[in-house]
Amino acid sequence: MKIAVLERHSVGPDIPVQYEHLGEVTYYRNTTTIQEVRERVKNVDIIVANKAPLGEETLKDAPNVKLICELATGFDNVDLAYCKSRGISVCNVVDYCSGMVAQHTFALALALLEKLPHYDQYVKSGAYSAQDRFSNFDLPFHELEGMTWGIMGMGNIGRRVACIATAFGCRVIFHSVTGSSCCRDYPQVDKATLLAESDVLSLHCPLSDLTRGIIDKDALHRMKNTAILVNVARGAVVDNLALYEALAAGEIAAAGLDVVDGEPLQTTNPLSLLKDSNRLIITPHLAWASVEARTRCVEEVAKNIEAFQRGELRNVVNP
Repeated sequence: MKIAVLERHSVGPDIPVQYEHLGEVTYYRNTTTIQEVRERVKNVDIIVANKAPLGEETLKDAPNVKLICELATGFDNVDLAYCKSRGISVCNVVDYCSGMVAQHTFALALALLEKLPHYDQYVKSGAYSAQDRFSNFDLPFHELEGMTWGIMGMGNIGRRVACIATAFGCRVIFHSVTGSSCCRDYPQVDKATLLAESDVLSLHCPLSDLTRGIIDKDALHRMKNTAILVNVARGAVVDNLALYEALAAGEIAAAGLDVVDGEPLQTTNPLSLLKDSNRLIITPHLAWASVEARTRCVEEVAKNIEAFQRGELRNVVNP
């Protein structure tokens, strides 16, 4: 089988990607344009991709494609209905980075809660060395213990975050956007209650028509002005302009983001204007990207291909 790996560098050049035992493989560092996708998939049987657009426009002249494997959990770059109509199976990678994303959720939340950017700079500026006392706490900070941690999206990552938050002594509540969550370990609340009661609100929901812009101007207005928002889901789940305005006006205390609407961060995104790291921390979509998680991702794609070649369904999202 001919295999095209369209975005080999999406998992980083430090991680080996070796699928030669599965077929005749062509690796591309990155593939971004529709024309590039068309040209590179027209004669292949299997596509390995991450963000490259895969739908009728890019696949109509690729009659041999039988399988699309995502180097990721998300698959919003693929037109599932079109692929199903063509008999093309689409597979993703499940739960390979849940622990890392949960870890990064707390890295962001704790840095903001404890004002770490401020205190790090205070020491490095020489101000600490120049003072006549052993400690400094000019910006007040608070304990997680006793706070309410709200979660939107109680899947694999949300459950891990809930477990860690509980260990910190938080009361955990969650909201299911679809209303179909089977989780009974924590109180499920409506959206209004989640927004009103959360001291920290972390987002772990997939991007869909239901979740796009779900944290909008009205939602931010309903949150506590002491609340911290953490988004490690998808950038478009949050209205970026509304978030900028809420932070600028002090409607919420701070936000930690690993994702933004339009990546990489565009200079036209108003969030790029806010340079105060005590109120806003943005990391470059790396919450999933520990060495261990990226290695698992590559290995799981190989397992998906191997299963397909044996005639088995594994992690298929369009059965």
